[in-house]
Amino acid sequence: MTSATDLHGDPHVERYLETNGEDGYHWRNGTTILILFTKGRKSGEQRSHALIFRPHGDAYLVVASKGGSDAPPAWFLNLQADPDVEVQVKGERFRARARVATPEEKPEMWSSMVEVWPDYEDYQRSTSREIPVVVLERAGDTA
Repeated sequence: MTSATDLHGDPHVERYLETNGEDGYHWRNGTTILILFTKGRKSGEQRSHALIFRPHGDAYLVVASKGGSDAPPAWFLNLQADPDVEVQVKGERFRARARVATPEEKPEMWSSMVEVWPDYEDYQRSTSREIPVVVLERAGDTA
């Protein structure tokens, strides 16, 4: 059986959802993972993504890095088209609204994310695209 720290992509999401995060919440180098559910901007189908996150007050932060690619991750394009998303942290799933951190917020939020995943700095250096920090804010009752 694959270790939770070796999980990526769909297998990571599937294992996380099957175990309510028991497998997959704790990932590499002490990071924690949430599952982000977006609506495909072309297909309209639900998409799910395992992402490193950090709590920020009542919200959660994720980084749209795609490993420093010049193109943003598909999930980021999806939430730009429809910012109403769902988030699962361990066994709790809830509706949220996604937004990009403002220029005033970003330095502190970026620092917070780099603390948990220092590679974000390398990713930013490898692209001319400004890598956004995405803020996921709860949108009321649980989904």
